Amino acid sequence: MSDHTIGRNMLGMLKVFNFVLYGALAIYSTFFALYLKDIGFTPVQIGLLVAGGPLIGLVANPFWAYCADRFRNNKRILIICLIGNFICMQFVFMTESYPLIYSLMLFYFMFQSPLFTQSNSLILNVIEGTNRKFGEFRAWGSLGWALIAVIAGPIIGWLGINKLWIVFDAMLLFTIFFTFLMPRGNEREQKEKFTNKGYFTVFQNKNFLIFVCLGVLISIPNSMNTTFLSIYIRGLGGTNTVVGWAAFATAILEVPVFLLLDRYLKKNSRTMLGWLTVISLLFSARWLLMSVASSAIQVIFIQLLHAITFGGYYYVGTQLTSHLVPGEYRSSGQAVYGLTWGGISGIIAGILGGWMFENLGAPVLYRICFGITICGFIGFYLLQNSYRINERYASAQSEKTM
Repeated sequence: MSDHTIGRNMLGMLKVFNFVLYGALAIYSTFFALYLKDIGFTPVQIGLLVAGGPLIGLVANPFWAYCADRFRNNKRILIICLIGNFICMQFVFMTESYPLIYSLMLFYFMFQSPLFTQSNSLILNVIEGTNRKFGEFRAWGSLGWALIAVIAGPIIGWLGINKLWIVFDAMLLFTIFFTFLMPRGNEREQKEKFTNKGYFTVFQNKNFLIFVCLGVLISIPNSMNTTFLSIYIRGLGGTNTVVGWAAFATAILEVPVFLLLDRYLKKNSRTMLGWLTVISLLFSARWLLMSVASSAIQVIFIQLLHAITFGGYYYVGTQLTSHLVPGEYRSSGQAVYGLTWGGISGIIAGILGGWMFENLGAPVLYRICFGITICGFIGFYLLQNSYRINERYASAQSEKTM
């Protein structure tokens, strides 16, 4: 199918949508922990609050994915979730009561958790059958994350962190506006129709579930870093502007990484698992470097590894999920994959990470992250090796029958 079938304007709008969506999420992810610290929350309280998101996500992500696959409309799900996000955060910014903020954030997470996976499914569904690649569009999300975070840093520094709601609301309203301009994302007929019985086959794919479980080991340290990075930078003497630059370094190099993977990644399971093995080892090196960082500037440079580690894992994992899960259950498959970054791993990262950050200190936390990621690396190596052995066995069997 050609680009003209979809419309070049629509493809361009899809890029803009990803830019503003990830820009809004960058403001929340980068500065909200600082806002909570400013109103008196401790790292343990912040960790417990953040852990509530993955806990809700365990239910919310599959629920919204089921709705998207059932009703074949990613756009509608995104609109509902973004409006829910906006309403919940207005009440959050009106109070400084921990119990009330915690309760409100549970509602927020109900709508926030599916945004990444639903936007990915929207991209994959829109470009299916065309010559366009996923990374071409997801790169605009990374660009939005990087540029909006670095621009927001000085603005928030000027307004004061207590005025975070102004910047966050503005970006979220832009995102809602552009979402209304999107295609619904599920227009094409699938080879097989959605059925409840078929839906549960997503959870019976052994290799997919092993991949998901190993992803939890990789994502626990990443979630800890995401939650406490801004506080760590402030503890090393960094300003809000430096925090913004750290977020910029986190995302800006994802753009060439996505485009290179679009061009050179071979989309077969063994090759993609090989890439995940290498990326897991690089994650380990990243946390080891963070454990010995002595200045905020050093942290910014270490964050450049995020593009290769998280960016590479995110892209390859999304493609591997699409490869292992049938197209008619794509949103559900992406939701299960998304739980590796926002499910059980996020709960552990929030609760355990907050306690370790406050009682053991950041260097020890990052050394523990190094050990957890090494375990994930070993798991991916063994899984990739089992694929190689199975392929050799299948090749030998086919030669015998010839």
